[in-house]
This record gives sequence, structure tokens and C-alpha cells, in this order.
Amino acid sequence: MPIIQVEIVGKLRGKAGTNPAGKIADAAGEVFRTAPGGTWVRLRFIPFKDYAENGVPPGGIRPVFVRVLKAKAAAPEELRKEAKALAEAVGKACGRPPGNVHIIYEPPATGRIAFGGVLLKK
Repeated sequence: MPIIQVEIVGKLRGKAGTNPAGKIADAAGEVFRTAPGGTWVRLRFIPFKDYAENGVPPGGIRPVFVRVLKAKAAAPEELRKEAKALAEAVGKACGRPPGNVHIIYEPPATGRIAFGGVLLKK
């Protein structure tokens, strides 16, 4: 059930720009080991003009921000491995280095999210 929100700063180049949401969904699905349709991705692009880091020229940094919502939290060691694999997978799908992929894990979704009006209980 992972739901992934991805924000990419700047445009993607070359093959990375072809169906990036699909590539990210497939890559994340492999990391999370979900069945087809089990990992959802929402993708947005942030223009360079709408992103800045202090002391860095515009367009110099090309990060990818990933928010992950899962039913349950993983154990810390498992989460470390997952975050590394996800950064590598998303980076590859976007044509960006894994060091530019920043992952934010949301609190567990159980009891906080409803699908079709039905609250997720387990």
C-alpha cells in the first residue's frame, strides 16, 4: 500500500523524462516488494525558479524529494536498508544520483487513512 509523493526539481533529461512516474512506481514497487498496483506514485515537478538553497546558485542543485506513506513503520535497520535502496531506485529512474534523493517517511497510515471511505485498520 505504499503511497509515494515525488517532487523533482527541474526537468528530467533524455530517457528519464519518458514516463517518470511509471518508472518510479516500478522501481519503488521492487524495493517494497509489492504486487502490481500495490505502490502508488504522485509526481510533481518544481521549476528551478521555485527552489533555492542558501548560498547555492539557481539550478546548481537538482534534488528529488520523496515522501513515503506506509501502513506500518519498519524496524530501524530495515528502514535504513529500504531508504538506501529507494534512493538508488528513484535516482536511477530520474537520472539523478542517489545522493540527491531525499526521503521523508510519514507516520504509519493505519488508523489515519481511508480508502473509499474505509479506514485502514491493519
